[in-house]
Amino acid sequence: MSANLLRGKPIADAIKSEVEAEVAEIRASHGFSPCLAVVRVGEDPASAVYVGSKVKTAEELGIISEHLHFPAETPHEKIVDVVKALNARDDVDGILVQLPLPKHIDERTVLELIDPEKDVDGFHPVNAGRLMQGHEALTPCTPAGVIEVLKRSGIAIAGKNAVVVGRSNIVGKPMAMLLLQENATVTICHSRTANLADVCSRADILVAAIGRAGFIKAEHIGEGSTVIDVGINNVSDPAFARELFGPDDLEKRLGVIENRGFTLVGDVNPKDAMEKAANFTPVPGGIGLLTVAMLMKNTVTAAKMRRKL
Repeated sequence: MSANLLRGKPIADAIKSEVEAEVAEIRASHGFSPCLAVVRVGEDPASAVYVGSKVKTAEELGIISEHLHFPAETPHEKIVDVVKALNARDDVDGILVQLPLPKHIDERTVLELIDPEKDVDGFHPVNAGRLMQGHEALTPCTPAGVIEVLKRSGIAIAGKNAVVVGRSNIVGKPMAMLLLQENATVTICHSRTANLADVCSRADILVAAIGRAGFIKAEHIGEGSTVIDVGINNVSDPAFARELFGPDDLEKRLGVIENRGFTLVGDVNPKDAMEKAANFTPVPGGIGLLTVAMLMKNTVTAAKMRRKL
């Protein structure tokens, strides 16, 4: 048996097409375009790439985007003032502060300042609380993307046993809440979970979000399950790569390590998942591609909710 690969690109493309049509309809019916403001502080290269992708995608879909970039030494108070000013602007529908921030800026203070109605990352405690209570809320983009992949791939969620490995506020906890809303029976596991392999192997849907390359192995994966890999890790050791990839993929991955110094790997051992699971999201090419698409969807949702459309 070889798992069916749940590729992110066709699903992300479909969501972006829907968003583009919705933006055009809002513009035609209500005379405005949703606006996303992205705040970036410092020169973190990964952040620059992520923000560039978000801004470019927004523009392609007809969403107005503003990229506010500040030097790394910008004082905490200045960023606070920037967020307050964006909160006050009626033309701004979504505010995203790109993480990580420089150490002298208190991330939690800045994120909690964002107006919950404009919190397109879905990280604000108000949105987390709304999600917990099952109310309409802006939800974190990656877990929301996982639900889209499951639904659009025709994978039943209601009544299924779902196990989430990881308890972060960004992925693990909201993922569990979203699965619960879809009527799955949900277990959250973490580094202190006893008999982790036993718990995971009973899952119909297994979501790995722990940030440890190839940690989820054959003993964690139930025959015929759906395995969603949210992790993104760098692997630079060719010997470790040989443990993770089957013959079809290994030579290509070793070549990537040789040329670039590392290859991207999720939290799941892909060779084991391909042998035991019925469905599996690859890394790269899986859930990661949904995150920007869901951010665009959240921006339109925020615009509509704020303006009661």
